[in-house]
Amino acid sequence: MKSYILPIIAVGIGIVLAFLTKQKKNIYTKLLLSFSGAFLLALTLFDLLPEVYEHLEAKTTGLYIMCGILLQIILEFFSKGAEHGHVHIHKNETVFPWLLFISLCVHSFLEGFPIHEHNDMVYGVLIHKIPIALLLSTFLLQSNFTKLQIISFFIVFALMTPLGTYISNASSINTDYLNMINAIVIGIFFHISTTILFESSEGHKFNLSKLVAILLGVSIAFII
Repeated sequence: MKSYILPIIAVGIGIVLAFLTKQKKNIYTKLLLSFSGAFLLALTLFDLLPEVYEHLEAKTTGLYIMCGILLQIILEFFSKGAEHGHVHIHKNETVFPWLLFISLCVHSFLEGFPIHEHNDMVYGVLIHKIPIALLLSTFLLQSNFTKLQIISFFIVFALMTPLGTYISNASSINTDYLNMINAIVIGIFFHISTTILFESSEGHKFNLSKLVAILLGVSIAFII
């Protein structure tokens, strides 16, 4: 059950934090992004990557991972990088950002596939979603969109990852296809997490706080 509930809770936490902080992007948000990027990358390396390589041929796996990286680049062309903390919504904008919405939903849907009851990827998705939901909430709440539009946005966004998990776990999709999708998701995670790690500090410089956040993320991922 946690595989379905935790991603939804993560979005809720992000929304609550947005109400509490009422800031676009402060130092704590940047540190949370750094921690989430390191945690997600480490969990992908420790948990998901070995599992996929165990079931698929090595070069084929590498090809699917590369496809995932390219897919995420395409999604970010439409979302403008919202998956790793870059939200570009103008306060005076009245046209609903459909491209952003669809891109985020596709991303969230796919990241639900590697989540199973017996693995820890749900925690990586949980930590990844909190700062993203926080930043999205901050910008959307300051926009001119209607409350119905904003609420609908977050409801659908929150449900897409559990939907991906449900289809992965409950459907009769061939195991080879599921492993292929998981390899693509690895590529998506690789792109997002490394982008977060290299862009979450000014001038691409590593400061002590960011280094501690990254080391903490990797250590916790290794322990669990």
